[in-house]
Amino acid sequence: MSPNELNNKNVQTLFKNQGIYNGLLGIGILYAVFLSSNTKELLLAIMAYIILVALYGSYSSGDRLIVFKQGGLAIIILGLLLIS
Repeated sequence: MSPNELNNKNVQTLFKNQGIYNGLLGIGILYAVFLSSNTKELLLAIMAYIILVALYGSYSSGDRLIVFKQGGLAIIILGLLLIS
């Protein structure tokens, strides 16, 4: 992205929204691992959510690799949680 695009108000808003999204997911994962009595259930829900967002991103952009770029780790974790 060019410096001009990075300074665009709409792009700045998108970056802020992405930051909030990632921050809240991080807080949810930390809560599930360290404070919750339902760790596995919460992690399953969070990983499923991340995968669904990755699927939507892949669909809306037309780039099938986004599923693996954005959701790859969540897919692996979900699989491990399901077999544990």
